[in-house]
Amino acid sequence: MVEEDKTPQNELSFAEFDLPKIVDEEEPDSSRKALVPFDPLQRYLAEIRRFAVLSREDEHKLAVEYKEFGNIEAAYKLVTANLRLVVMIAREYQKSFKTLLDLVQEGNMGLMEAVKNFDPYRGVRFPSYAVWWIRAYMIRYIMNDWRMVKIGTTQAQRKLFFNLQKEKTRIEAEGLTVGPKLIAERLNVKEDEVIEMEQRLASRDLSVDMPVGDEGESTLLHFLPDNKQNPEEEYAENQYQQMLREKMEQFAKGLKDKELMIYRERLLNEDPRTLREIGDKYGISRERVRQIEERVKKKLKTYLSKELKGATDISGAS
Repeated sequence: MVEEDKTPQNELSFAEFDLPKIVDEEEPDSSRKALVPFDPLQRYLAEIRRFAVLSREDEHKLAVEYKEFGNIEAAYKLVTANLRLVVMIAREYQKSFKTLLDLVQEGNMGLMEAVKNFDPYRGVRFPSYAVWWIRAYMIRYIMNDWRMVKIGTTQAQRKLFFNLQKEKTRIEAEGLTVGPKLIAERLNVKEDEVIEMEQRLASRDLSVDMPVGDEGESTLLHFLPDNKQNPEEEYAENQYQQMLREKMEQFAKGLKDKELMIYRERLLNEDPRTLREIGDKYGISRERVRQIEERVKKKLKTYLSKELKGATDISGAS
């Protein structure tokens, strides 16, 4: 009995990927003037056509063999089966970059890094995961080659550069006012760092709207990552949120009446009630409500630190 493929619609599928479709607009072939015509790109494409695209089952099996046993042959098959994926992604940047093979080479390095870091037990297909590594290596290469955007020398500055525009878009979609303070809180960086990065991007020689390449049809903005969340990060975040909700419910079962009431009204409520409102409702002073709230916060912090072993500090409404 053949198992039905339940691949989500938003998950990449490259089983039907055909190389001839992506090489219709070839670069000028200078080799035609040679005595023996030779096109390195066409030769490379011909070579990688020999490698068949893997099925979901074979892909998972090879990924497990490499992760569990360090099987180099399995890693080799994962890489070669996805070489056409690298070419497809490289084509997206071809108009702004003359040498497609250079991009392919960088993308192949990203592909190998993806194999090294891929977790087959996450429930995500390998091509969907690998595309992020491939793009990252290509973007880094383009940035370094053109030397048009100084994104800083530290890892934190590079992370801020690649996430700044994405976070701005996300905040605007939520209907909030975009500002350095809110962005800094969302990205867990200093407000001064956000302001500095925005100034760099807004300056003339660092503008992301600056044309790139001879044709001038693309800008550096085209090389920024898209707004789709990494499938692995999304999966991990959903799992963590689910676990956190379960732990919060378990914690509530151990609270006394007033503690439980304040826990739900002050810490869980999206629109927390004021100390005065709660005090008037239950016949206690505002100070007493505040004391109970502080006690609940300390209990919750201790509980989550023990249960999650990585819970961040809890800050509630005052």
